[in-house]
Amino acid sequence: MTLFLSTHINKVDKKGRVSVPAQFRDQLAGEHFNGVVLFRSHTQPALEGFAWSYMQEISRRLENFDLFSEAQDDLAMTVFGDSVQLAFDGEGRIVLPVELMEFAGVVERAAFVGLGQKFQIWDADILSRRREDARRNVRDKGLTLPKGDAA
Repeated sequence: MTLFLSTHINKVDKKGRVSVPAQFRDQLAGEHFNGVVLFRSHTQPALEGFAWSYMQEISRRLENFDLFSEAQDDLAMTVFGDSVQLAFDGEGRIVLPVELMEFAGVVERAAFVGLGQKFQIWDADILSRRREDARRNVRDKGLTLPKGDAA
């Protein structure tokens, strides 16, 4: 199972190239597609990042909706219709499309944030505010992890 951890801030060059953290690339080794899949977050000014295999899982989950239903079409449009497959170059970099960089406000520094089976890419300055909000929400709402299945 792919597991993305930690936060890594990398420079973005003038062509939109950014190095995907080595730890993330290690997690993606052996995937059908040698790269990442990105799309715009539905809730944050950030990009959502996934392994190809997890995109297949998202597709399977969409099968729980009635085919051709408005809900299924809306989700499929905003996930798959907006997704881009970005292959790694020989140095482990991807080229961020301009429209995605603009959406997330990424200009010079991209913050890769591991969130378990997915990751997000943020503008490094915006991320610090989001991290503070998340910590406050966890504390104020008393959020905890649900109990796992007994092994």
